[in-house]
Amino acid sequence: MIEIKKVLFNDKDIEKCFNIRKEVFVKEQKCDPKDEYENEEESIHFLLLDNNEPVATSRYRKTQFGIKMERFAVLGSKRKKGYGLKILNFMIKDLSNNKDIKYLHAQVQVVGFYEKVGFKKIGEQFDEVGIMHYKMILD
Repeated sequence: MIEIKKVLFNDKDIEKCFNIRKEVFVKEQKCDPKDEYENEEESIHFLLLDNNEPVATSRYRKTQFGIKMERFAVLGSKRKKGYGLKILNFMIKDLSNNKDIKYLHAQVQVVGFYEKVGFKKIGEQFDEVGIMHYKMILD
């Protein structure tokens, strides 16, 4: 059974979110932990569990530009099973009453994934922590 939880910084499940991000961003993509763990307390985190097993996470936070959706991570062994889409759609629904612009910085290789749910590329590619990205806005 799939469950998606909203997790705040002081919730016990925050470590499960951080562990997924550590596997995906720090170990797999070689991101510096100092770049990975920032703005945690002001973010609303999400945790996707499949039969109580943590498999995906994401978060959003308010910025000067709107609501930034970020830190989408699915464990490597759990990809291509629809978890990323489930957590993304859950976040979009959670933000449905918020009138702020919703945006994200998508790694180049997953731009098509975000386009499927209505995100549009804005501007040119840019480097963020050594990985090429596009800014995308939810249409």
